[in-house]
Amino acid sequence: MYTQSITRQHRTAFVLLVDGSGSMAEEIPFRGIRTSKAKAVSIIANELLFELIERARRTEGIRDYYDIALWGYSGDNEVRSLLEGEDEIVSIEELAARPVTMVRQTIDLRLPDGSCALREVQTPEWIKPQAAGQTPMVEALRVARDLLARWIAREEHRFSFPPIVFNITDGEATDGTDEELLSIARQLRDLHTDDGNVLLINIHIGTGDERTLFFPSHDEPLPLNRHAMTLYEASSEMPACFNEAIRAVKGAGAMPPFRGMSFNASAAELVAMLDIGSISVKTE
Repeated sequence: MYTQSITRQHRTAFVLLVDGSGSMAEEIPFRGIRTSKAKAVSIIANELLFELIERARRTEGIRDYYDIALWGYSGDNEVRSLLEGEDEIVSIEELAARPVTMVRQTIDLRLPDGSCALREVQTPEWIKPQAAGQTPMVEALRVARDLLARWIAREEHRFSFPPIVFNITDGEATDGTDEELLSIARQLRDLHTDDGNVLLINIHIGTGDERTLFFPSHDEPLPLNRHAMTLYEASSEMPACFNEAIRAVKGAGAMPPFRGMSFNASAAELVAMLDIGSISVKTE
């Protein structure tokens, strides 16, 4: 299980669910300045998408290693696709070819040999900051469940490394109870290819004023916080193929298994979680 390499014949899917509720207007430290959570998350998510495109780039063009879905949830219990044209999910090749607003950013770009280098580049801006209204997280997870049920049902995805869902939020669901959220999260995690179950990674963005929970192991004490406990229970246990990358960040003394969640994460820890979740699977 969780051993299938990502190839053009057996591509995987990444789903980003981005909280755009009013509380995302709160400011946090980010790369030497203070900016809103919404702005920091949009920059980091756009950089991840740009990096996925660059990882798939070869001499002949972009190889279709990944399918990508971007969904935002906010407003009056609104969940909507953030892709131009309202598409549910697109290939990485199609995403790279689409016209999109370009912004100049200095980014830490991962090179093909695995090293990193700071580059000033024009990067696409697929996700724009949003901070208004409610937090319909239950409906967002339901959308991801239904989307990936259709994706997995396609015969060409039968043997693929299972999809990974990143749910980036700073608050509690406003459209359901903890029990309803846990039920939908369980249904999402129960979806599977022949290589394993869908992975749900919940990333709670905080202000940095409290202790951070970051890919917690089973023996790590949890905060005395109901929302932290709910996110922990809603998240996937990470497969062994992620252990090395997680321990590289947490320290060699950290012992698996790890849970795919954070609580009160900083912007830097958000970057680390997205990196671990997206680069730990072998691509050929």
